[in-house]
Amino acid sequence: MANLHFELVTPERRVRSEEVFMVVVPGTEGDFGVLAGHAPMMSTVRDGELTVYSAQNSVSARIRVEGGFAEVTDKGLTVLAEKVEVAA
Repeated sequence: MANLHFELVTPERRVRSEEVFMVVVPGTEGDFGVLAGHAPMMSTVRDGELTVYSAQNSVSARIRVEGGFAEVTDKGLTVLAEKVEVAA
């Protein structure tokens, strides 16, 4: 399966830019997963945890985000978060 290009940015810096299998985003209407080929969409992001999967059953990162927006395009997923805290 094709990889998804994932970008996580804050107003101050780019936090991550990588190819991943899937990202689960805490949207204001509920959590949603994004895989390569996902339909284009935009969503506001609620305070919560982004879960990044490097492979189908392999979580590579859990990242706490506070507010922001998520955009899915044919180029991938971009999350602009107001604040980011990478879990240990």
